[in-house]
Amino acid sequence: MVMTTHRPYLVRALNEWILDNNCTPYILVNAFEKGVEVPQNFVKDGQIVLNISPVAVQGLVVTNEGIEFNGRFGGIPTRVYVPTAAVLGIYAKENGQGMIFDRDEPMPDPPEPVAGLAIAKSDVASGKPEKAKRASKPSLRIVK
Repeated sequence: MVMTTHRPYLVRALNEWILDNNCTPYILVNAFEKGVEVPQNFVKDGQIVLNISPVAVQGLVVTNEGIEFNGRFGGIPTRVYVPTAAVLGIYAKENGQGMIFDRDEPMPDPPEPVAGLAIAKSDVASGKPEKAKRASKPSLRIVK
């Protein structure tokens, strides 16, 4: 089953956790992701770090679709919008604790069962020990 991204839920939880610990939440954003609205003159190497603490922004809203707030950049009031997919991480300014996110890519389908690993129903019903046969015996080796 394909699930929605967990990123906005983690951003909300980590933001609350960082604030509860009297730290400053910063988000790392891919500034070139489609739909990102940030002041481009503050972008470095395609990324921007945004302070989303209550003293730095007004009207912070974190939805499943994105993060929105009003902030000031160089003294100029600016509306900021960051789609969820553009959030690369959230962390505390003071100690760096937080989380960097993997790319949101759909999980691959689980592999098909291996033919030689199935247990015969008759063995389970009769109470006989499992007779799982492996296609090949697994082995470990030291790689230097």
